[in-house]
Amino acid sequence: MTKEELKEKANDLPLSPGVYLMMDKTGKVIYVGKAKKLKNRVSQYFQDSASHTAKTRQMVSQVDHFDTIFVSSEFEALVLENSLIKRHMPRYNILLKDDKGYPFVRLSREAYPRFTMTNRVANDGARYFGPFGGRFETRQALDAVLSALRLPTCSRKFPKDIGAERPCLNFHMGRCDGFCRPDMTAEEYNRRIRQACQLLEGKSKQLLREMTEEMEAEAEALRFEQAAQLRDRINAISALSKKQTVIAGLCADTDIWGLYRGSGKCCYAVLHMENGNLAGRETELFTAPMEEGEAEMLSALTAQYYLPRAILPHEILLPFETEGYCDDLSEVLTKRAGHKVWVHVPQRGEKAELRAMAQRNAAEEAERATTAEERTAHTLELLGKLLDLPAPPKRMESFDISNTGKSDIVASMVVYSGVRPLKSAYRRFRIQSLEGHPDDYASMQEVLTRRLQRAADGDEKFLPLPDVFLIDGGETHAKAALEVARRFDVHIPIFGMVKDDRHRTRALVTPDGREIGIGNYQPVFTLIGQIQEETHRFAITYHHESHTKSTMKSALDGIPGVGPKRREELRKAFGTIKAIKEADVETLAAVVPRSAAEAVWKHFHENEDKK
Repeated sequence: MTKEELKEKANDLPLSPGVYLMMDKTGKVIYVGKAKKLKNRVSQYFQDSASHTAKTRQMVSQVDHFDTIFVSSEFEALVLENSLIKRHMPRYNILLKDDKGYPFVRLSREAYPRFTMTNRVANDGARYFGPFGGRFETRQALDAVLSALRLPTCSRKFPKDIGAERPCLNFHMGRCDGFCRPDMTAEEYNRRIRQACQLLEGKSKQLLREMTEEMEAEAEALRFEQAAQLRDRINAISALSKKQTVIAGLCADTDIWGLYRGSGKCCYAVLHMENGNLAGRETELFTAPMEEGEAEMLSALTAQYYLPRAILPHEILLPFETEGYCDDLSEVLTKRAGHKVWVHVPQRGEKAELRAMAQRNAAEEAERATTAEERTAHTLELLGKLLDLPAPPKRMESFDISNTGKSDIVASMVVYSGVRPLKSAYRRFRIQSLEGHPDDYASMQEVLTRRLQRAADGDEKFLPLPDVFLIDGGETHAKAALEVARRFDVHIPIFGMVKDDRHRTRALVTPDGREIGIGNYQPVFTLIGQIQEETHRFAITYHHESHTKSTMKSALDGIPGVGPKRREELRKAFGTIKAIKEADVETLAAVVPRSAAEAVWKHFHENEDKK
């Protein structure tokens, strides 16, 4: 379908909630999204692309057709969106690990059921718990549950192997109560299995309460050995939530989220709190499209994290608001959990401090896993995509003009190799064609003309040409630079650096007036800001030097015996005209011959006498 056909189809959609699937020419789903009003949301993709991010423009350029699914409410759209993302794994959606990364615990259906780990839920009559975290952590947690309840972990089959051999080493080590012995009953085995299920369902408090009552009953009946065994199991279970992150996550009353987008890697952190105490922490590194907003990232992550889970906390604290998403997520999770799940963003107090802690955890984990090379590559790749460059820029040149009124018009050329200044390639220019009438646009054209002419002449000091020209100024400055580039038949992207009230670059602008915002892309914002400041500093420094020379030259003009060379010597020695005026003949004679020193002293002091 053409863009016009897609736009027409989108405008025919109703103003109702639903899910949309964008597909390429092969029919592959490349993006899944949800909307309160499908018509408004989908039609935005096929309007003027100037307001789109680079990621959206790239995605839309590959859309051949789209499909929609209507639902009755937005939270139904949320559930459906998550399910479709898991099924199609679209390249333009944020994706967590699939179900292979989130294992389940399976309880077989037989006389002596056993726990095993599996990647997927099957319709086989067995009971499933999860999904949990990584396979290693889940195996640790399952082993801890079985050990705490002294259930068998060996390969013996019950009831076939009961009494066939002596108990294994686990029995003698106190890790198992030896259910392979004839005096252990199936009823007791299944009672322990039910207790293990309670733990895996997050019902540790209820289980501990029941076991404590049982222990007290045994003690009152003077069965102290049985009471002691129960006491040991209670202590082991109590320690689980403190030692096992997976179990801690199940038992948590509150989950606190942190989300960090670094240079190269992103990370989320979830702190699990139980009764006001930190019970565990869960972090995961993931990748996201570079132009993805944080709000969109958070909504995608939390939906994929919670919607598959059977056990949910009572409270979820998010790091920032996502346009009504808290209410939608709270509604759908409450229905799934069977109890109220409050999703909100804390603003002050202890919960806000916990939110900040989760943010720090996410940031530290992402930064720890990111190398300097990855940060550099990420920044340049993001800049290249924002500017629609064919590849990340390796060399960038930036130009600025500085003057004082009608005189001393100078310009600077600053070169960056990647994200670092290449000072050996810096160049500075004194504007020659505009003495007496400053014109920033004409000055910029002269500078770029001289720069490109030197390159055309083969001057190695001006080679190679850059991947990008950055011009200090707006659309008109960029357009003036483009005219020069066309005269030399040079096809290098040119962007003006538009400043805000604080004289910081807030956006880049093309010669045709299209602004490219960089404020939401911290690595790029920082880099462009550094380039702009360095270019301005270099121009101002040269201008000050030039202005000082001009001022001193005019003040020392006409003095007998003081030519250009001696003027330069005086400038270097004294720095300012005021210092020269205040110097006596002996001090001046230490720099220039005595006759010249007397002439200088007489020049300034005779003028003062006349006044």
